[in-house]
Amino acid sequence: MKCCRHAAVAALFWLVTGFAYADEAPFLQSLAGDWTGGGMMKRTTSSSPINLSCNFTSQASGEALSMKGTCRGMIVITRPVSANITVTGTQYAGRYVGPSGGVSGLQGSRRGDAINLAVRWSKVINGDRSANMTIQRVDANAIRIRTVDKDPASGQQVVTSEINLQRD
Repeated sequence: MKCCRHAAVAALFWLVTGFAYADEAPFLQSLAGDWTGGGMMKRTTSSSPINLSCNFTSQASGEALSMKGTCRGMIVITRPVSANITVTGTQYAGRYVGPSGGVSGLQGSRRGDAINLAVRWSKVINGDRSANMTIQRVDANAIRIRTVDKDPASGQQVVTSEINLQRD
């Protein structure tokens, strides 16, 4: 009887985790497409925001998402931006290349319509190498990418970038 109980628990675990794994590919596919929009970024937590205009192309393949684009700020400065994320089970991991060109690490999970990621910057930014990024599906044709960092002077969390995109 004990062996049957273990088998039942194992089967239940497989069913629950199997369904959780299967949920990620359709969610990633919902983020695929061509996106345009804008928002803002701050060079530091205390600096004034710079208005951005951005274009992205996202591709989803199974348990992977690739986002590549450009953001233009101050009318004449254009920078490439990209993220490549894969999911294993319920854990997301990947790389982010921001406007400075450095490759930063991403790791986190999805909750509802948002992928919540810890960022490990390629260099010290705002006094440390960590921040948080959220890629959120706002609705079927809108996503928001937001980065939050800790202000070294006050210890408060500050939105350092927010890009709101619409599907083309």
